[in-house]
Amino acid sequence: MRATTARTRRAMVRPAATAIAAAVLFTSVQFTMAASASADESPSTPPGTESTSPPPEVDGNNPGLKLRDGATLAPARVLPIISVVESEGGEERREDTSETVKFALQSEVLFGKDSAKLSSAANDRIAAVAAEIEKQGAQKVRVFGFTDNLGSSAHGDVLSKQRAQAVHGVLEKELSAAGITYEIRGYGEQYPIADNGNEEGRKKNRRVEISFPRGDTDSSQN
Repeated sequence: MRATTARTRRAMVRPAATAIAAAVLFTSVQFTMAASASADESPSTPPGTESTSPPPEVDGNNPGLKLRDGATLAPARVLPIISVVESEGGEERREDTSETVKFALQSEVLFGKDSAKLSSAANDRIAAVAAEIEKQGAQKVRVFGFTDNLGSSAHGDVLSKQRAQAVHGVLEKELSAAGITYEIRGYGEQYPIADNGNEEGRKKNRRVEISFPRGDTDSSQN
């Protein structure tokens, strides 16, 4: 009888101990996942286009933050307020921040399919962007090409660079007297702005972006 009672007690203790161990393990896993999620964030914009404004200073020891035990603040970042205007068909997109102006022109309105040869309508669109660059008095212009994720990554890298170079060629002619320096890159399928899982999103991702610093001029948005 005593042996039976001892076995019963041990059986009752084991589930409780197992439950405690499981709870500790679950808590540990949850904390690790949260920490790695913030550490593995990838940039959402191409290198060199991030905000240059200094981030705000935050006191990580301020009791008002109410951080849990062992938690620390990630480095502060500046997230600029962006004003976005997009044409009805999504063929052209303009983004304004306090620091920069960026135009995103869909590849379909500039080039033929899988081509870096400018269409007949492309020059007028690029000339309109050149007029805005001149209006802002910008001295440095970035021209970046992007593709969707169809086809090989290597082909997308080459095509996006060729398209950026073609757009740069028109800008340089339009702004030949402005003494502007250019940064030209092709990023292929990197940095999508829409879902590559459907054609509508892929169409937006196939684009050439032209960005430059804002001047003191209060420019109107079209």
